[in-house]
Amino acid sequence: MKGPGLFSDIGKKAKDLLNRDYTCDQKLTISTCSGSGLGLTSAAVNKGGHYTFDVSSQYKHKNTLIDVKVDTDSNISTTVTISDVLPYTKAIATFKIPDYHSRKLELQYFHDHASIASVVGLKQSPVVELSATLGTRAAAFGIEAGFDTASGNLAKYTLGAGFTKPEYNASIILEDKLDTLRASYVHHLDAAQKTSVVAEIVRQFSANKNIVTVGGQYSIDPQTSVKARLNNSGKFAALLQHELKPKSVLTLSSDFDAKALEKAPKFGLALALKP
Repeated sequence: MKGPGLFSDIGKKAKDLLNRDYTCDQKLTISTCSGSGLGLTSAAVNKGGHYTFDVSSQYKHKNTLIDVKVDTDSNISTTVTISDVLPYTKAIATFKIPDYHSRKLELQYFHDHASIASVVGLKQSPVVELSATLGTRAAAFGIEAGFDTASGNLAKYTLGAGFTKPEYNASIILEDKLDTLRASYVHHLDAAQKTSVVAEIVRQFSANKNIVTVGGQYSIDPQTSVKARLNNSGKFAALLQHELKPKSVLTLSSDFDAKALEKAPKFGLALALKP
């Protein structure tokens, strides 16, 4: 994909590095895919002694992708994605049964120097969200806003800028109606971006509060990597991820509060199998 990407892509590299795959639950996921383009995934999660199960299916045909997910609470979530409805566009429709108020329609437009995304809730007096990004893959500047049609007020507005080079990703975002500043920097130590360090500073002006988080990932070998993060509140987390075979991954993770050592550390286990 050419162009600056969506507004949600700004700061995504740091967010994924600091948060992705960390868990304190036990999760087993099994996925399979047929030659006809139909994929099936089942997942079981133990969260604090409470078990949940879900089954999802994915079907792709030409430029259309359909995802359907059923969970233990009898909720049916469906996402339909159609690419190139018009040149450079993508349409995404989501809805959940029996929560009919969750229906949303998203339209995305991509071009070499701009991208636009709009999300509208398919209900009476919805919140309309609109984001726009200008620039290139190397430097992007964007704005995001949400308008509440019921009250006639802006529900949110956010400004952001992102800078990307082969060796680093940097971003600065003003969110929460410009009350929170989030700045992040990721530096890649190898061309494959498997070994990296990251730092994020979050400043909330109204509360006069700062959160500083540092972390990184290191590839021990092509199948094994470790990640860790630590913030200025003393909360530390680490994980070990090993690819048992192609696309089958075991993740072990843990976190603890260095300022509350009387509390036992939390541990998580996730096993994703794809025959």
